[in-house]
Amino acid sequence: MTTTDAIAHILQAEGIEFLSVYPTTPIIESVAEIGIRPVLCRQERVGVDIADGFSRVTNGNPPGVFAMQYGPGAENAFSGIATAFTDGAPLLVLPLGQPGDRDGVDPLFSSMRSYASVTRSIQRINSPAEVADRMRRAFAALRAGPGGPVMVEIPADVAEAEVDEAVPAGYRPVRPVLSAANPDDVRSAAQTLLDARHPVLLAGQGVLYAGASRELIELAELLGVPVATTMAGKSAFPEKHPLALGSVSSVSSEPARHFVEQADLICGIGTSFTRHIMSMPIPAGKTIVQLTGNPRDIAKDYDIDVAAVGDAKLVLRQLIEACRDLTGGQPTGANGAPGGEIEAIRREWLADWMPKLASDAKPINPYRVIWEFMQRVDPSEAIVTHDSGSPRDQIMPFYQAGGPRTYLGWGRSHALGTGLGLSIGAKLAAPDKFVVNYMGDAAFGMTGLDIETAVRCKIPILTIVLNNSSMAIEARHLPRSHAKYRTRDIGGEYAEMAAAMGAWTERVDEPDDVGPALERARRATEDGRTALLEFITSEEITFSNKNAIS
Repeated sequence: MTTTDAIAHILQAEGIEFLSVYPTTPIIESVAEIGIRPVLCRQERVGVDIADGFSRVTNGNPPGVFAMQYGPGAENAFSGIATAFTDGAPLLVLPLGQPGDRDGVDPLFSSMRSYASVTRSIQRINSPAEVADRMRRAFAALRAGPGGPVMVEIPADVAEAEVDEAVPAGYRPVRPVLSAANPDDVRSAAQTLLDARHPVLLAGQGVLYAGASRELIELAELLGVPVATTMAGKSAFPEKHPLALGSVSSVSSEPARHFVEQADLICGIGTSFTRHIMSMPIPAGKTIVQLTGNPRDIAKDYDIDVAAVGDAKLVLRQLIEACRDLTGGQPTGANGAPGGEIEAIRREWLADWMPKLASDAKPINPYRVIWEFMQRVDPSEAIVTHDSGSPRDQIMPFYQAGGPRTYLGWGRSHALGTGLGLSIGAKLAAPDKFVVNYMGDAAFGMTGLDIETAVRCKIPILTIVLNNSSMAIEARHLPRSHAKYRTRDIGGEYAEMAAAMGAWTERVDEPDDVGPALERARRATEDGRTALLEFITSEEITFSNKNAIS
């Protein structure tokens, strides 16, 4: 038994059924030998994204795993791992490393040196005897504490060294470790929440990873408090619920914008409140309550009035019980059950946007594609994700997610093309779901060849390409160079390219055919085919409430 054979058995013990790989590493043969499926992609960053998407849908239990060779393989994976790090996605990365006598020799690439800034934990197996210890520590890091990539580097010479079979045989899977919050902190948070006149709950991805959506619904209904979600937390609260405001980021639904601006208290649950280009800035003068699983998040970017640290599911249960205790066990009703106001604001907002959402213009308005999809697909049956740029900003405010992990929001790091790998991983994690990825021209240019990965591996996802032959969202950044040299112009025949790779495809340029084409594409995926729809769209640069909250 070799080191990689032992690792394969440990992965199996931890519940791993597949790992994404590229291009070569001995672990591919080792896992295949014992029935773990290797999914070989076309480039390393997509392999990381596949593992990332899988982890998001399973909430990291089990995590996605990606393995690659040393040197160029490890080098090319960097952007995918950086994206997973900024979004706190728990996945395991197993790069080969330089042989022992080459480790640390300049200018050879070292994962240990280079990935320390974008991993939560990084180790190197220096000898076969360390296999069990290193892997146990890796899984412990994945299952406790803040999320993010965990890496174990396997030197090429150690990878094929002999290991005693007793090493994996004696390995015991790592159990998750969770903690509740200090009861006094929770009671203070509950009292502050009850004292507020116009509170808003803001749910981050910590709610998703904790599997705490039911508790969030229970708290919102108990207090009659509306709920918004962050970009990464979108789907933590079902967005057709009467108390759902939708998502807030650099773009927002109108109910979310209105209620956040009017709120006297923002209670963040499972969110780091990190300031970044895609976050919603919290307006001044609000009382802020922060309930997070990571103590490093507390008061990082805002002055926090009340904080509690613990797993979101456990803390929400504590908060519910504290609120019941403080109110004598009755729903408060103090916040006026704002469901009617939320719906009225939403109807007025949608009416203002209907000329775009139902536009008959040619080229097709991208909002028409999103709206038709919303009318024809039950969000509880789908997993939807976006790519960077216009597709993200267009879909996030309007699409109503159907519950936990029916939408994968991402984007603190804007690695174009990430959505395709996420959707492949999501389909592997949830084969019964209709998995759909929205992307633009630029994103397809980054990772579009991995449509062939989905075809070859029989992973029936749908990719929707909004083809406007331009980097439309960059219009304000490139005005002079575009006028002189057409720097934003890009394009291609994406349906033809995907068809050449074996996918079911259609190119659509008539607005009235948008809905029927979506239904045909869904049927193709139900028949087991990877599908791509290319919609010829306008260069739409209007977004809902973009940067409107200040």
